[in-house]
Amino acid sequence: MEKHIKEASLSDALIPIGMLVFLLAASVYLFGDSSSYGPNQIALLVGMGIAAIIGIKNGYSWDDIEQGIVKGISRSLGAILILLAVGSLIGTWMLAGTVPTLIYYGLELLNPSFFYAATCLICAIVAMSIGSSWTTAATVGVALMGIAIGMGMSEAITAGAVISGAYFGDKISPLSETTNLAPAIAGTNLFEHIQYMLWTTVPSIILALILFTVIGMGGEHQVSAERIETMQTLLSEQFNLGWHMLVPLVVLLTLAIRKVPAFPAVAIGALLGGVWAAFFQPDVISAMASTDVSAPIGTIMVVWTALFDGVVFETPSDTLNSLLSRGGMSSMLNTIWLIMCAMTFGAVLERVGLLKRVVSAFLKGAKSAGDMITRTILTCIGTNLITADQYMAIVMPGRMYKEEFEKRGLHQLNLSRSLEDGGTLTSPLIPWNTCGVYMHGVLAVNPLDYIFYAFFNLINPVLAIIYAFVGIKILRITPPGAQNASA
Repeated sequence: MEKHIKEASLSDALIPIGMLVFLLAASVYLFGDSSSYGPNQIALLVGMGIAAIIGIKNGYSWDDIEQGIVKGISRSLGAILILLAVGSLIGTWMLAGTVPTLIYYGLELLNPSFFYAATCLICAIVAMSIGSSWTTAATVGVALMGIAIGMGMSEAITAGAVISGAYFGDKISPLSETTNLAPAIAGTNLFEHIQYMLWTTVPSIILALILFTVIGMGGEHQVSAERIETMQTLLSEQFNLGWHMLVPLVVLLTLAIRKVPAFPAVAIGALLGGVWAAFFQPDVISAMASTDVSAPIGTIMVVWTALFDGVVFETPSDTLNSLLSRGGMSSMLNTIWLIMCAMTFGAVLERVGLLKRVVSAFLKGAKSAGDMITRTILTCIGTNLITADQYMAIVMPGRMYKEEFEKRGLHQLNLSRSLEDGGTLTSPLIPWNTCGVYMHGVLAVNPLDYIFYAFFNLINPVLAIIYAFVGIKILRITPPGAQNASA
């Protein structure tokens, strides 16, 4: 007997979403910065349970829902593998002196007044070269966070600058996955898509750089030559430093430029960091190794531990200890926990038709180009909030709105640009989104702390909506059948 599936009502769709919003708000209110370490996961799973009950009410079986959950989690496995590799990379690069070397020379070269703007610009250049905001944040981003701590700069503003620059570079790089995904979904050419995005991205990054410069020049930085010298002295006493310690970074960036997939590229970088540590940091390893084993065995054990559990340093500076004592796959386990719970919630909503119901209702009444583009951007943001995945925030609205853009005589470049303006850029601002969780894990700053300083990510969607209503760079096509109608 064939089962009857009842179409979800709008109230069906809004109940689990509304409950999730309420529970997440309560989580932040009750647990503060600790909300991402368990409370948010429970909120997402409760929301998932409510969505599953509604799905069963409408005729879906648990097997149907479970298949959707498995499919949703499987979409996140690539990100999970990258996260584990990044944890190992941070651990071995700390041990090898790669990150400490970047911090040492950064303290020497970067001026506090222009630090935030320089951070944004450096990350933009690196991300544009390699096409990955994640790799940029995990490498130069981590080093710049260390420099900020050494200079007494704001960690939240620095994280906002790292993310602003990394996402700008990622967005306009032809090597980026999302930059290729958006035009593929919308049916446009990659390089035309990038060229069309420049109209919103370039003014946005310029405004962001101006804001970072104003904040940097206007702030009262508690930076002294003595403080910087002390930090550099401690680093040089702890590690063998030199430009040759940056070889693992150069190798990783080279692999990224050559379009080697992220997981193997980062894994190779992590293993190379372990080799570099064994060769160039024998004193550091000796201090960490057990005294009852031989030197070669001790080296293997310390490097192995750095890969799975990170490193712990004991220097005279508590600040330096907290900065350098990081990494390992284990440091990413809470991040993975949150990602899996978020993907489970989004997968159930998608499987039982609740997400589609919300999006289709949101589209009703859209008439002008401004309406369509605004609703597309807001739908992408909403999808990021609900499904916790930037790829879903590009794919789902792209598929649902593609035909509507054609019907209304709007070129698909409007759609592909809007998918990135709303989907790609807002993902790191959401604490339970895969990107927000990743940035929290790598930069050690909560998205709720840096959200108001990720200027580029905030300005770009707003500017895109303004462009849409004012009519700036809105490409149009002749609607199908228009010529016949006029004849």
